[in-house]
Amino acid sequence: MSAPRADKAVRLAQGVQKLLLDLGYDSLTEVKLRIRRRVDVMGIDEKGRIIIVEVKSGPADYRVDEKWREYLDFCDEFYFAVDADFPQGLIPPENGLIVADSFGGVILRPSSDFNLNAARRRNVTLRFARIAARRLFDAETPIKEKFDVF
Repeated sequence: MSAPRADKAVRLAQGVQKLLLDLGYDSLTEVKLRIRRRVDVMGIDEKGRIIIVEVKSGPADYRVDEKWREYLDFCDEFYFAVDADFPQGLIPPENGLIVADSFGGVILRPSSDFNLNAARRRNVTLRFARIAARRLFDAETPIKEKFDVF
């Protein structure tokens, strides 16, 4: 991905995270699933509902990506997030649609409810929590302390 497209994707993901926070979800970016795929944004609310948002920086990004279909088994709701200039007709009508920028976003079309099963929900929730804890540890712990032996 080119630098301008990557920067755009980062800005869109920031806006998506702000929207999710407003909707009661805590979120992480770049969450690796058990299937070794990495979702752009994943959120979880206080009831344990899981939302996945696939950020698309442009039509070419959407057209070459087929992996998003694999994400549907790992969430209750699935959305594409695009900017205001994206041709929205490309997004399948059965998928949720968010228009975002770096300041926030709005849901234009709600997602279908995929009703994640209990065993998968537990697995996804634990993975989410462990990734969040690891990132917090990495951000707050100086590199020397991480490898000190007591």
